Amino acid sequence: MAGRALSVLLLLALLCARPSVCGTAPASSSQPVTARLAAKWPATPLLLEARLNSPTPPTAPHGTCTPESSPALLPFEFCQGYVQIAADEPPPEGCRAFVVIHEKHTCKTNEIKKLLKKATKRPRPYLFKGDHKFPTFKEDGPVVVLYAEMGTKDFVKFHKILSEKAQKEEIVYVLRHYVQKPVSRKMYLSGYSVELAIKSTEYKAVDDTQVKGANETKEEEDEEEEEESDVQGFLFGKLKQIYPDLKNNLKEFKKHLIETANNMEPLKVWELQDLSFQAAARIMSTPVYDALKVMKDIAQNFPIRARSLTRVTIDKEMRNEIEENQKHFHETLGIQPGEAHLFLNGLPIDLDFHDPFSILETLKLEGKVMHGLHELGIKEETLSKFMRLHIHPTDNSYALDIRHSSIVWINNIEQDHSYSTWPESYQELLRPTLPGVLQQIRRNLHNLVLFVDPVQEDTGDYMKVAELFYHYNVPLRIGIVFILNTKEEIDGNEDAGIALWRSFNYIAEEYDTFQAFTSIIKCLETCVIDQLRELMMKEIEVTRNTLEEKSTDVRELMYHEVRDGNVLTVDDVKDVLRSEYPNADVQSILGVYSEHDEGRKAGATFYKKSGLGPLPQVLFNGVPFNRDEMDVEELETVILQRIIDATKFFQRAVFMGLLNDHMNAIDFLMDQNNVVSRINPIILGAERRYIHFRPTSVPFDAEDFSTFSFLDSQDKSAVISDNMKYLTKKDNFADFFTYRCSSMTSNEQETVEQENGKVSANTLTQYFTFFGLYLVLFPFKTSSHTRVGILNNPSSKIKESNTAIARGILTAFLTQNNSNLKSFLSKLSKEETAKSLAAGTKITKFLIPGMDGNTFEKKYNTLGLDLIKTHQMFCQEVLKLLPGQMAVMSNGRVLGPLDENEFSAEDFDLLEKITYSTSAEKIKALVKEMGNSSKSGSDLVMKIDALLSSLPKTETRQDAELLKEQHSVVKVNPQQNEPFYDVIAIVDPLTREAQKMSHLLIVLKDVINMKLRLFLNCKSKLSELPLKSFYRFVLEPELIYGINKHLPSEPVAKFLELPESPLLTLNMITPESWLVEAVNSSCDLDNIHLQEVKGAVIAEYELEYILLEGHCFDVATGQPPRGLQFTLGTKKNPVMVDTIVMANLGYFQLKANPGAWTLRLRKGRSEEIYQVFSHEGTDSVADLTDVTVVLNNFRSKIIKIQVQKKPDKINEDLLTDGTTGKYGNLESLTRFSEGIPTEESEKKSDILNIFSVASGHLYERFLRIMMLSVLRHTKTPVKFWFLKNYLSPTFKDVIPHMAKKYGFNYELVQYKWPRWLYQQTEKQRIIWGYKILFLDVLFPLAVDKIIFVDADQIVRSDLKELRDLDLNGAPYGYTPFCDSRKEMDGYRFWKSGYWASHLGKRKYHISALYVVDLKTFRKIAAGDRLRGQYQALSQDPNSLSNLDQDLPNNMIHQVAIKSLPQEWLWCETWCDDESKKKAKTIDLCNNPQTKEPKLEAAARIVPEWIEYDSEIRKLIQQIEKEKKNPTSLFQKVLKHDEL
Repeated sequence: MAGRALSVLLLLALLCARPSVCGTAPASSSQPVTARLAAKWPATPLLLEARLNSPTPPTAPHGTCTPESSPALLPFEFCQGYVQIAADEPPPEGCRAFVVIHEKHTCKTNEIKKLLKKATKRPRPYLFKGDHKFPTFKEDGPVVVLYAEMGTKDFVKFHKILSEKAQKEEIVYVLRHYVQKPVSRKMYLSGYSVELAIKSTEYKAVDDTQVKGANETKEEEDEEEEEESDVQGFLFGKLKQIYPDLKNNLKEFKKHLIETANNMEPLKVWELQDLSFQAAARIMSTPVYDALKVMKDIAQNFPIRARSLTRVTIDKEMRNEIEENQKHFHETLGIQPGEAHLFLNGLPIDLDFHDPFSILETLKLEGKVMHGLHELGIKEETLSKFMRLHIHPTDNSYALDIRHSSIVWINNIEQDHSYSTWPESYQELLRPTLPGVLQQIRRNLHNLVLFVDPVQEDTGDYMKVAELFYHYNVPLRIGIVFILNTKEEIDGNEDAGIALWRSFNYIAEEYDTFQAFTSIIKCLETCVIDQLRELMMKEIEVTRNTLEEKSTDVRELMYHEVRDGNVLTVDDVKDVLRSEYPNADVQSILGVYSEHDEGRKAGATFYKKSGLGPLPQVLFNGVPFNRDEMDVEELETVILQRIIDATKFFQRAVFMGLLNDHMNAIDFLMDQNNVVSRINPIILGAERRYIHFRPTSVPFDAEDFSTFSFLDSQDKSAVISDNMKYLTKKDNFADFFTYRCSSMTSNEQETVEQENGKVSANTLTQYFTFFGLYLVLFPFKTSSHTRVGILNNPSSKIKESNTAIARGILTAFLTQNNSNLKSFLSKLSKEETAKSLAAGTKITKFLIPGMDGNTFEKKYNTLGLDLIKTHQMFCQEVLKLLPGQMAVMSNGRVLGPLDENEFSAEDFDLLEKITYSTSAEKIKALVKEMGNSSKSGSDLVMKIDALLSSLPKTETRQDAELLKEQHSVVKVNPQQNEPFYDVIAIVDPLTREAQKMSHLLIVLKDVINMKLRLFLNCKSKLSELPLKSFYRFVLEPELIYGINKHLPSEPVAKFLELPESPLLTLNMITPESWLVEAVNSSCDLDNIHLQEVKGAVIAEYELEYILLEGHCFDVATGQPPRGLQFTLGTKKNPVMVDTIVMANLGYFQLKANPGAWTLRLRKGRSEEIYQVFSHEGTDSVADLTDVTVVLNNFRSKIIKIQVQKKPDKINEDLLTDGTTGKYGNLESLTRFSEGIPTEESEKKSDILNIFSVASGHLYERFLRIMMLSVLRHTKTPVKFWFLKNYLSPTFKDVIPHMAKKYGFNYELVQYKWPRWLYQQTEKQRIIWGYKILFLDVLFPLAVDKIIFVDADQIVRSDLKELRDLDLNGAPYGYTPFCDSRKEMDGYRFWKSGYWASHLGKRKYHISALYVVDLKTFRKIAAGDRLRGQYQALSQDPNSLSNLDQDLPNNMIHQVAIKSLPQEWLWCETWCDDESKKKAKTIDLCNNPQTKEPKLEAAARIVPEWIEYDSEIRKLIQQIEKEKKNPTSLFQKVLKHDEL
């Protein structure tokens, strides 16, 4: 130790001898940069947030603010949403806690009883899905909502009374967290990233105003950072503690080390090539416990670590291993070198899509299942195998087996002569064809089946679509199932459907099937023509004098009426038979003795058995079309798309060798896993409910009802599963798939005959209608995978007198072997047995030979009622069934409650097939590997299936296995004998993904038990620096307490030891649904130059809004309703924000905050024309027109809305009338300009709307000068629109004072870049995107025209002239680039190459100034076209170099540009000096030749610029003076609007 200290002192002494480093006034290292983010709303009390880590106590209301069993991350879920809901309910005066009972309020406990008396006569309150309900079975009682803060005396007082009433099932008790006095403490957040990107300094774009930093950095924080900082192996915090007298020397030594380490000299090309491998070599040379930290340091501080990496030697074994693993991953998973992937228990986690909140949710779901498996005794690697099982069906589109005799096939591609020239080999599918060309193979690959009722409306339309495909020789086999009247006494003279069927059979027998098909279509057409003729004659009589004028409208009306009533009649069929087949005997064909009636019932039988919904039904290869696809006008397109999709499936099958020429196409299709014999939505639906059977710590007996009643739901389920007895096909329990039929029996004794007191036999028959159906069929089943148990759910009070049969069945299960049990139950299911039991015969009289009568009788007499009571309580409290209701439970999945005829024998088969093929078979295989006995194995399969299947369906889990792990893989081993998450990370250490993933893995290592394998997927032969930014991922593993140890310290992004020379820009990278703004910073965050900063750079951001996103479609057309507007508000304030629906995906977004919100159609045109049809993903009932949405976490909320036009508004269009009709401008202006009274709105309707964007202090300075130049040259009222996303706090402070002084209005508009639109990462390109991509949704419909003016422009003319300029039908007008300054010809890129050929004779336009006719822009869907083209081009790094300019010029042929007169934009770079005299605006374009700084160019080119600048500087100085007098300042600030 002494030797080491001596060496340090010697080194320090040597350093102090250097005058440039040590001296009397040592220079400090570079200033730190910190950024932190707080929510706009105050922090909720810590007690509420502490629920994050505590399980729900059984006596507390269910549903806490935060999910249970979560890792100790900072509050990702928050109670603020529920607190906000409570705040919307006005409390009685002076109340700290209160209850609301059906609209009546009180804060006195002694008034609860009084308010409950007539509560049910008052309106029932609306309850949200996330409301915290006290667990009770009864849901129809009066609702008492308690508004209180947990932990307070008032809460305890109310909770005691209400919980007692809820336990007695007198009330429904709901708790909503109410905080009377919110704390002033801010809620600081984590879960976001901060980037300091190095900016190009080719053009100087920094304001020359003095830059100030924050000097109030606390000494304690500095010391804390010193302790943590490690500079080239030296811990300076420790050294200062050991050698306090050498404090200054240590500071100088640290600065020297930083300067030498932070060398940012450009690397040579040959130094770049192996940087990624060199980074990997440094990581692998570090001890495992530090490897992640080293990777984080390299990735997040790469610009200052790059030079040192070039000196690292690469181990050949590491390089070889990396290349071998890369080859393996490419072959198995298609992963390329340099790509990043993260797998959690095999589940892909896309870091571009997943934020920390969604990852946390995944961890909770996975952890709950892993914990359950661990409790079942499944450990370590076996547990990991179970978690990786693919137990969800890959495709939710189940297909019906179409190999049925009732289907009448119109054609057969494999047999019909018309297809004889087509090739037969499947190999033809692999031949290349032009896009959209259907390959004609003589195989029945594509099969269309129509289920139709001939007398139903629109049947003919579907038939004609099928005929169209046949007529054009499309490779489609067409089949029809006729659903007809099955009563034998009805003949073809009475029923049109039967008449059509018999005619079809006659023609098919006499001629052929296709001719019969065309004939029935003629029948259906005849009924339409007849009705059309009748309507036309009627209309001619009524409107004879005006028919000529209205002929078109009349015809359209008549066709519409015919469509609503074109029902086939018997006469229509007879007419076709007589006209087309004059020799046919119509009466013998249609009459009672017809020989053409064969198979009439088959179609109806197949249809009933299939389980399909209402007719008509269309199936493609067995897959039913959904309702949205059944629109006749779109059906042709849908079928063609299905054929194209199916062709790809067959091509894959042929290529993989799964389909060869010796196989039948239909059999191949129908042998797929998604093919079923019946379509039952109860079984096949996506929404599923599961209960878990995790073991209890202490075994309980199911016959001990008193103990059972005190157990929670989890333990009740465990007791039932452990004590359940089953009927199986084999006595040896060879099955592993557990199938539980819970026959919830009803009405064993409902009616008692008064005269003799005997039980009615009807009740016993009802007992077996459900369960007995299955038992009768059970002996004939071939499957050995099934066992069945029975639970009793009687509807009446349980007594000995009415439970004889139930106790008999339970006794048989408890005492008899399988064969005897099966025979006994089969005997009980017979009707005569039920009658005999009802007559009073003892159940022992029905024992069969072989049964142990003594054992049965003894158990029967001692069984008692507790077991039945246990069953009933389980059914009602856990399965949520009412008394007497029936249900089926299959491996923990609950199907029910079920009606008497809702579940058939075929449904049992379907349920078994689905459960066994998707999950149970795979689980069974692993359980067998574990070596469990048969009985315990069956139980284990059931319990594991219940756990695994309850996980939500996600992407397919991947088996990402590494070939070698010795030299290129960082391995972190989990704790032994505990369940662990199996994490595989694949990442190049020098990528953006590594910057984020490295810190995420460090946090995960701290909060979960994880087995980590991190493969360094290095990319070779780099040609440029892979990273050009510093990066911090703000994610804390636990609450960190500050110096006082009482309150948590805020999460913060800290950048220390940064180089001083580069110019930096700070970017916040937040989750998709966050809208964040900068609220405080003394520096220009867009241009941070640390050499010029005095003090620390501190950036304060605020989470202003959480987005509610959605997609909206017109239910009739399936298309987005362009121009439709929604409003969002609360109970107190119904309209707070609004939005317009895009045509791209029907997308819309609304700004919201935690709480309950109501979404409505905006009053005016939107509400007049449309109504809400349905909605998904919301928190209200689907058929409510007012859509309720609750935001109670930080994750994205995306909803889907379907709307439809009102019947009397079918032909109205929003965009045609929306801004010129009755509600036009006034409607929008009163909403968007709240500061102007309505009367003045009409007077000031002639408003000049100017839009601009700016980022950074320099451009904001230019922007203020541009505004002043606009105002000086117009008398028209001006409203400025600014993009709020990137404005600095300084600009937002100044702009209200400017508005007051110069008399203009302004509005700050916000729009979050949609997640589905390709994301830009560079701030400048993002701003360019906002200039052009969202013009149709940024502004209200009231704004007809808007002018974009670049911030660095000076206006010298009245922009009203530009606004009123005729654009000749174009949606916007731009000024072309000048050609007059000839010395710049070499820089005019649009004069040659792509642009010259693309533009032709058109000009290339500059985007510094343009005028937009928003009415035309929206009407022609210009915004949607521009976004579509952007999406196609933007992913190519060589496209759209100047995004805001290149995109409209690229789209000039699709979206026309009006070329403005040249004088509207003069720029010295491109225009000669002579033309400056006529200039109406002057733009300070960058000059690629001189690269002159903007400030110098402005003062030189525009004389008045200095005057404007000086005037605004004086105003800003005045504002700063007034800040010392806040009262005066606030009185002068003008209100403004925000979108």
